[in-house]
Amino acid sequence: MVAAVPTLFFTRSAGASDSVATDLMVLGALFVIAYGLGRLGKLVKLPAIPIYMLVGLLASPHTGFFPLNFDSGDIELIAIFGLILLLFNLGLEFDQDEFFGNAGRLLISGGTYIVLNMGMGFLFGELVGWGTREALIIAGMVGTSSSAIITKMLIELGRLANNETPAILGATVIGDVFIAIYLAIVSVVLSGKTEFWPVVLQLSIAAVFLVVMFAVARWGARLFSALFRTRDDELFTILFFGLALLFAGLGELIGVTDAIGAFLIGLVLGATRFSGKIERISIPLRDVFAAFFFLNFGLALNIAEFGSVAWLVIIAVVLTVVLNVISGELIALFNRLDARDGINIAAVLMNRGEFTLILATLSLAAGLNQKLEPFAGLYVLIMAILGPVLTANSERIGAALIRPRRRPSKKGRNPVLDEEIGLVDAVTSGQQSDEGDPQDEPSREAVDRVVEEAMRQAGADDSRKQN
Repeated sequence: MVAAVPTLFFTRSAGASDSVATDLMVLGALFVIAYGLGRLGKLVKLPAIPIYMLVGLLASPHTGFFPLNFDSGDIELIAIFGLILLLFNLGLEFDQDEFFGNAGRLLISGGTYIVLNMGMGFLFGELVGWGTREALIIAGMVGTSSSAIITKMLIELGRLANNETPAILGATVIGDVFIAIYLAIVSVVLSGKTEFWPVVLQLSIAAVFLVVMFAVARWGARLFSALFRTRDDELFTILFFGLALLFAGLGELIGVTDAIGAFLIGLVLGATRFSGKIERISIPLRDVFAAFFFLNFGLALNIAEFGSVAWLVIIAVVLTVVLNVISGELIALFNRLDARDGINIAAVLMNRGEFTLILATLSLAAGLNQKLEPFAGLYVLIMAILGPVLTANSERIGAALIRPRRRPSKKGRNPVLDEEIGLVDAVTSGQQSDEGDPQDEPSREAVDRVVEEAMRQAGADDSRKQN
């Protein structure tokens, strides 16, 4: 019987191993292509998201550009891991101290951005005519920024020390909190329940789940810190990955989506004293699994369907740019920044990416209008290219469009002259100059005369002291 086991194994797996080998080779080739395109994208500071989607789109069976067939269903579970880790890291990077320390200012800045973008996005979604549930999804797609791309752009462009960066990060923090609440509402809407009390019950469960997890993150993180007291990195990694999957499943079970469950446990673990180590290990995992998520989304796209939503996407892109310019200038005004800073804020915040695709995935699973998928795919492809390009050039755009604020005149001031004037003032302090009107602009001749007078006066004082 012992000898029969390997025989049975090899007999059963002989046909499957060819398929697995082919899938592995195709998948490996796709990632190598993604690497090559990613290197090219880096030259113009493009993020990886549109690259992965583009590779998936080229390999899509709907497109037929790629010589080998690949079934997106083979990586569906890995793609879900990518979604979970994306939201897990979003919660992990949430800055609680910034939120609770500057809640008032953040709520005004971030709240203005959300109300303006989500409000107009919902109105646009209603005008599209696909239905109210679809309009709510479209509002989230066009009204929420990509935290991952924003953070990456600020680091790569060296803008972390800029005046406007705290306002941008503040708006992002409020956006992350809003995403948690928004997902809870969306989960109820997508559930299809229309009766009053079941909807109230599910919203109440979602609200309790949110409040409890935020409270644990704020006051109970020590309990979770105790779990991570191990020097074994392998067990450490297995633990936080297991918790991410566990709470994602719990979120799905109680009807608030797996994404929000992962976000909330990330929020809790981010408050522990092991948050830095978790983040350091989880980011490479997130990047790998997220590549599967974006690749899988690209595989499901059909270029032939883009034509049916092209005009709507163009309107959505124009709407996004206009709304972000308005809200960027308002945020600059609230934070006492100038109009050029407002242009930088607008360009950074208009970056869209993973959250739009997550909403499209959730809406398709709920059976909403199938045009949401090509709409989200084309919209993200355009915005994930347009956003970084505008962000990289926002300072030039601001300089071209807005004249610098006129400052008090320092024209014609010579630093050496100013230094000499300072020395003269120090030497002749208390003495009244008889060289003319003190409001006149100092000249080289006038200063020379004052210097000579001061030196003569100083020499006379020395002579008196010696006598």
